[in-house]
Amino acid sequence: MFKKNLILKKHPKKTKSMEERMNTLRAGVLGANDGILTVVGVLFSVAVATPNRFTIFIAGLADLIACAFSMASGEYASVSTQSDTEKEAVALEQRKLDTNPEEELAAVSAYYQEQGISPDTADEIARDLLSKKPLETVVAVKYDLTLGEYMNPWDAAFSSLISASLGGILPLLAMSLFPAHLMWQATIVAVCISVSITGFLSAKLGNGLVKIAVFRNLIVGILTMIIHYSLGLLL
Repeated sequence: MFKKNLILKKHPKKTKSMEERMNTLRAGVLGANDGILTVVGVLFSVAVATPNRFTIFIAGLADLIACAFSMASGEYASVSTQSDTEKEAVALEQRKLDTNPEEELAAVSAYYQEQGISPDTADEIARDLLSKKPLETVVAVKYDLTLGEYMNPWDAAFSSLISASLGGILPLLAMSLFPAHLMWQATIVAVCISVSITGFLSAKLGNGLVKIAVFRNLIVGILTMIIHYSLGLLL
C-alpha cells in the first residue's frame, strides 16, 4: 500500500502546469532576444546610411513593432498547434478506452513495470487507477499531460509581444537619445547588456551554463552589429 500511494502521487493535480509556465517564459526570453537583434540590425544599417536621427528612430520603431507582433503571432500559431495536438491525443485515448480498454490497461501496467514495479503489482495499480480516473490516468502515463490543462497560446503570444518590445527599446533609445558623437558607443553597450541578460535568463530557464550562454549571446549580438554596419556601408 505504501508503494502504491507513492506511485499515485507521481502525477499530482496542478493548478497550472510547469510546462506551460516554462513555455511562457521561454517565449518571453526568445522574444526579447529577437527584439534586440532585429532592432539593432535595422538601427545600424540605417544609421550608417543617414545621419538623420528622426529617420533612424522611425525605422527602428517600425521594426520593433513589426518584430513584436511577428513574434507574438508566431508563438500563438505554434502553441495553438500544440494545444490542438494535446486535445486530439486526449480524444484518441477516450475512444480507445471506449473500444479497447484492455489495451489501455496494458499500457498503464507496462509504464509502471518500467518504473521497477513487479508485473502483478503493476497490473493491480493499473486496474485501480483505471477504475477511478481512466482518462486522466492514461493521458498522464502516455503523454505526461494533466487532463483539462492545455498549453495557452495567448499566454505565449503576450509574453513574446511584451518581451520583444522591451528587448528592442534599450538599443533604440540609446541610438536615438544619446548625443551624435556617443550614439554608436551607447548602442553597442546597450546591445551587449541586453543580450547578456537574455543569455543569463535562457541559461537559468534551461538549467544550462550561464557563462557559455552569456558569451554565446554576446558573440551573436556583436556579429549582428558588425554585419549590419557593413551592409549599411555597402548599400
